[in-house]
Amino acid sequence: MKSEYLTALDEYFCALYSDYVRLSAIDGYVMPDVLYVAQDGNIARRDSSCMRLCHQKDCAALLEKLKASLADTTFTFSFSFPTLRERISDRFRKTTFAKLLPEALRHCGETAQSAGEKLNIEARFWRRIVKGSLYPEKNTVLALALVCGMQWQDVLNLLAVCGFEFRGDEVRDIVVRYLIENSIFNPVMRDACLAEYRIENLPIA
Repeated sequence: MKSEYLTALDEYFCALYSDYVRLSAIDGYVMPDVLYVAQDGNIARRDSSCMRLCHQKDCAALLEKLKASLADTTFTFSFSFPTLRERISDRFRKTTFAKLLPEALRHCGETAQSAGEKLNIEARFWRRIVKGSLYPEKNTVLALALVCGMQWQDVLNLLAVCGFEFRGDEVRDIVVRYLIENSIFNPVMRDACLAEYRIENLPIA
């Protein structure tokens, strides 16, 4: 029998996942009537959220078909190189990843060193990310949030200053968001949730 937290993840995923092209391609998916006649007699359009799996009669079966087709394509290097213009701009910006990181780590009882030891990133590159001479990629920020048990607002802030956000059409983003919102940071439970949706590219040590 599936664990309660995995069942809750499935429900969460079905309510939020919004890659409608991928959803509509699942065998057995029934396209809802997006257009309808309103009370005033005019043609109205339902919000696209009506296309999510949670509104499908055979939701559980469709989800299993989707899971069977999943493969983690979110691989990126753990960091990127800032341009000269970005490096100059960072000197005057009040909020950069390097400037926000110490406070975010303090909130979860971590240091830059202890956090780096939990990531699958070479120490020399992690030190440069901490100093701001390298920018972290999205996978790195998400992995950092999970291994350190970061607060939700801190994660949002760190993503934002790097130019990222949680996306409803990304399987990885939905699952990581579920883990953070529900404070599921136990490694066994965390890894079970990631494996359930075949998320393999986060740089977690």
